[in-house]
Amino acid sequence: MPRPISASIVPAAVAHNIAVIRRLAPNSHVWAVVKANAYGHGIERIYPALEAADGIALLDMDEAVRVRELGWQKPILLLEGVFKPEDVELADRLGLNVTIHCEEQLDLVRFAQISGRIDVHLKMNSGMNRLGFAPGAFQAAYQAAKDIRQIGDITLMTHFANADEGDVSWQLDRFDEASRGIPGPRSVANSAGVLWHRAAHRDSVRPGIILYGASPSGVSTHIAEFGLRAAMALNSEIIAVQNVNAHETIGYGRSFAPEQPMRVGVVACGYADGYPRHAPTGTPIAVDGVLTRVVGRVSMDMLTVDLTPCPSARVGSRVELWGDQVKIDDVAAASGTICYELMCALARRVPVRTV
Repeated sequence: MPRPISASIVPAAVAHNIAVIRRLAPNSHVWAVVKANAYGHGIERIYPALEAADGIALLDMDEAVRVRELGWQKPILLLEGVFKPEDVELADRLGLNVTIHCEEQLDLVRFAQISGRIDVHLKMNSGMNRLGFAPGAFQAAYQAAKDIRQIGDITLMTHFANADEGDVSWQLDRFDEASRGIPGPRSVANSAGVLWHRAAHRDSVRPGIILYGASPSGVSTHIAEFGLRAAMALNSEIIAVQNVNAHETIGYGRSFAPEQPMRVGVVACGYADGYPRHAPTGTPIAVDGVLTRVVGRVSMDMLTVDLTPCPSARVGSRVELWGDQVKIDDVAAASGTICYELMCALARRVPVRTV
């Protein structure tokens, strides 16, 4: 490729992060969440690391097929469940676990023409107000599911609204009260629940973003103590150097002018590569291992950086947009977004290698 930009995916980092999760929740079954093509990392790329998990959780039926074709024999959970009768039939053939969050999905399974039995995760809306049966309707939903011939084992499930920000006891209390007396395993904790809410470590946990080494809160320092490793790095090079006089402007819109003369590096990376267009002056970036900052506007194919902290930098100097040194959480926070979006937005034109 003529441009020096590339992304690196590190399956060993995912395996390491699963080991961290097991230490934090040693008595829980671990569902590795790989929806959205493993948060943009590529299911096939990280697949070798998933062997350390007890199951895989995802959304798309096509992704479930891909995982089975890769040779996965352990459970697979469809987090949003089924939407058409043929989905139920395929779930039966593939041996999938299926989330049930509404009466319509109960009916899809009830009237499905299948000979086997599908294990389900019965979801309660404990306060997220997105998917799930209301607490007052949960006992009846469980009884209805139990009476359906096509349903096998039933796991009770809910999802946190603000586990990354504060107390979750209000949801746990609702969940526990509404499911009181119902037998079966419980699945409650997402990534934030795994890290910060031990009471949510029930029979299984469903880590997502922490599998890939980023913070559920969007603040990199919040996860520093856990030793999680970044599973994605975005790297490029300096392709030009400009000596800019004081008060001259840099880039489109003339939005940045240095107060004193500045060496500026031009990096082969822009918003067409998936870097956030709204990354402002001051967004962290590293050149030859030295932390510095983005200056001026991000263009489609290029961005500019302050080379003051790295005077020996030149054309060909290595640039880390995010990875081990420059935390993707910090880039996202500076840009007014979250790391999930940056991971999923990596452009197809960026060469990706697995290391």
